[in-house]
Amino acid sequence: MAALREEAARWLQAGTAAVLVEVCEARGSVPRGVGTRMLVSATQALGTIGGGHLELNAIERARGMLSGNTAPRTVHYPLGPALGQCCGGAVTLAFSHFDAEAAGAWPVAAPMFHLQLYGAGHVGRAIAWALAPLNVSVDWIDERDEEFPANFGESGAAWPAHIRKVCVDAVAGEVRDAPPGAFYLVLTHQHDLDLRITEAILRRGDFRYLGLIGSKTKKQRFVHRFEALGIAAERIARITCPIGVEGITDKAPEVIAASVVAQLLQRAA
Repeated sequence: MAALREEAARWLQAGTAAVLVEVCEARGSVPRGVGTRMLVSATQALGTIGGGHLELNAIERARGMLSGNTAPRTVHYPLGPALGQCCGGAVTLAFSHFDAEAAGAWPVAAPMFHLQLYGAGHVGRAIAWALAPLNVSVDWIDERDEEFPANFGESGAAWPAHIRKVCVDAVAGEVRDAPPGAFYLVLTHQHDLDLRITEAILRRGDFRYLGLIGSKTKKQRFVHRFEALGIAAERIARITCPIGVEGITDKAPEVIAASVVAQLLQRAA
């Protein structure tokens, strides 16, 4: 929703005529819930209200509004009887012209989680790319400014505002600035730096998720070191290492990123 809201603002600034389609009522088994939004222009559609025949019909109706053939209104769709979809529920969609007033009334949903992502190497970049479309808040931290990609994706677009690149020398010091209950991913280019950052997170103690990249052997070495430093065993036991959903063994950065983001969403649920 946050990424869609940002893109909607760019459309408004560019003067792109568009129709806002919003799920205003949902009953039974439906593809998306109340508040889900989609923005439709004459040539593009941003976001999704669930796909299938419902979305195709909504896009056609929205473009009819843009051409002046259809008036703004709400439309009720019994998904099975009207559209032949197997969901079985019913959805009511509201269609309205997107303007400055609609943009100002766009709801701002709270992020699913705040993440401090330490490391801008291959895996860090892949995770940041995977998080870019999601409603999350990310501080992406590294001491090497040249490792941060200047643009997002092949299109050369700017990174979304919720992915904040932070280049500092004393990266472990950033731990104190995270909000209570934050998520942390530690995957820097140096094991000793991983150790210092993880120690700072453990000493703070109020983390909701602490993921450390590496093998079970790396975890055991770190555990022994933290035990020698006097860190409580119950805090050490909360470290997730290796990171990602169990059973995925491919080491490609993009695969690791998909697995890790899935795990973050599980913990946020």
